[in-house]
Amino acid sequence: MSRRLPAATGPCAPPEPARALTAVSADGARLHVEVHGPEDAPAVVLAHGWTCSTAFWAAQIRELAAGHRVIAYDQRGHGRSPASPVCTTEALADDLEAVLAATLAPGEKAVIAGHSMGGMTVMAAAGRPGFREHAAAVLLCSTGSSRLVAESRVVPLRAGRVRTWLTGRVLGSRAPLGPVTPVAKSVLKYATMGAGSAPDRVEACARIVHACPRAVRHAWSKVLASLDLDHGVRALTVPTAVLCGTSDRLTPPVHARALAAALPHCLGVTELTGVGHMTPMEAPETVTGRIRELVGTYVTGAAPVRIKEGA
Repeated sequence: MSRRLPAATGPCAPPEPARALTAVSADGARLHVEVHGPEDAPAVVLAHGWTCSTAFWAAQIRELAAGHRVIAYDQRGHGRSPASPVCTTEALADDLEAVLAATLAPGEKAVIAGHSMGGMTVMAAAGRPGFREHAAAVLLCSTGSSRLVAESRVVPLRAGRVRTWLTGRVLGSRAPLGPVTPVAKSVLKYATMGAGSAPDRVEACARIVHACPRAVRHAWSKVLASLDLDHGVRALTVPTAVLCGTSDRLTPPVHARALAAALPHCLGVTELTGVGHMTPMEAPETVTGRIRELVGTYVTGAAPVRIKEGA
């Protein structure tokens, strides 16, 4: 089983769950699941991205748990979920279905938010019966459905075959990340966060990413390099809001715009100026606010739709 992260401080510190459980996926993979907030509150399910963990959602959990039942889980091989030899988008979909079945009552609806690979998880599961049973609305943060390596701007070269080749080597590297040093934080900030990111959030992101085992990081990098979930976008028929940072080098805004164009029921794209790839940590108030709006509109019926393109 994977490691518990060294505790961050302040708003970046992962809150303690009201309860924890293990969901078992279709192939027997065991998933660490945390439930925060009142058991009878409207549900929110959070799926984190590549090399992250439930700790990535600390700000959202902390703000939402007072009035929502917040369910967060570690993707296989990440956080407290043991590594699995099966690394595929089908497995990601299986895992999300398993978490929904383990935490929600039959027919119960939830807002499902996915960041990066978590958003890809949602796309992979979009046509599944378990997903359709439980998904009231979706928030896709900083994600894409295909051409991830070709569109990435992590390598500062003109788009083309050379940049794509180099990007694949960088993102798929087997090299250990090592300790969280000032240099390591600078590299991570350049690749994944906006220039104005607060130091405590850069520190927290670095600790989360560096805690991911390099074998897991490499295995999932191969899946992302060949990703093609365009069919999953078309199958995602529930109301879906899209959010991205204008300074995202990993999944630039071109992906968000492509998702919006292909989604059957898109609620618009929010582009956050100067924000990078780690939107839930870089712009926690905005991400949390979008989730609240979706719950109010599509789960409890208590709030009007206020999500607008470019908001």
